[in-house]
Amino acid sequence: MLTDAKVRTAKPRPKAYKIADANRLFLMVTPSGGKLWRWNYEYDGKNKTMAFGAYPLVSLADAREKRDEAYSMLCEGHDPNVAKRLKIEANLEAGRQTFERVAREWYGNTKAQWATIHASDVIRSLERDVFPAIGALPIAQLTPPLILGVLREIETRGAVETAKRVRQRISAVFVYAIAQGLATSDPAEKLGAVLKPLRKGRQPAITDIVPLRKMMLAAEEDNARPITRLGLRMLALTAVRPSELRGAEWAEFEDLDGKLPLWRIRTPSNVMAPT
Repeated sequence: MLTDAKVRTAKPRPKAYKIADANRLFLMVTPSGGKLWRWNYEYDGKNKTMAFGAYPLVSLADAREKRDEAYSMLCEGHDPNVAKRLKIEANLEAGRQTFERVAREWYGNTKAQWATIHASDVIRSLERDVFPAIGALPIAQLTPPLILGVLREIETRGAVETAKRVRQRISAVFVYAIAQGLATSDPAEKLGAVLKPLRKGRQPAITDIVPLRKMMLAAEEDNARPITRLGLRMLALTAVRPSELRGAEWAEFEDLDGKLPLWRIRTPSNVMAPT
């Protein structure tokens, strides 16, 4: 049997030679001085050889451990070389399945059931708040602390409700990943309980004209899409609910070029309600 001293002091020869250990493990010493671990085994009536790495990166104890693991696979009817290649390929594929890749696949599969505005809001929130932080990481390796860190960053800027919505969207991505066999659990599932609670009671209101003007100017200067800024103007002029503005149709507006333009909001019961 080999010892650490024999492995360490083995000298190169003009031709490669082997130094045997127990259970068909051996050290191959090359003419250039390389020392390579190899193991011979028989599978399905064929003699095969498996490589375990090079000394001293792989020690004698490491090589024996690898041999024993491979032998256990062999006893279960698996070819250790094939099992090793499959494991490497599985690890590579898992690394390719990043959170962003899976999230975009989930989004493409799901967005048809949403209104266009909501679909845009979903992907925009992921691109802004999630992908920069964890988008490049394999989805199967994400943990609750990593997800919580993303949500805490959103809370830090005061967007508590947004953090809760983003958690729900992350969780939906994981449910999709689990169904596809790309993840085994949802690390975002329980995080809702540790996020900051939404403020209850009356919402703050601006009742003076000066701060109202400042707010309107700030909205106009915000780096938002033109349609968003126009929507803010309509909210200020009409004081309707955002949902009513999002669902507005051209047929609801009357006499837009006249002196008394009118917007008749269609209620869910299709009753015309003037506002």
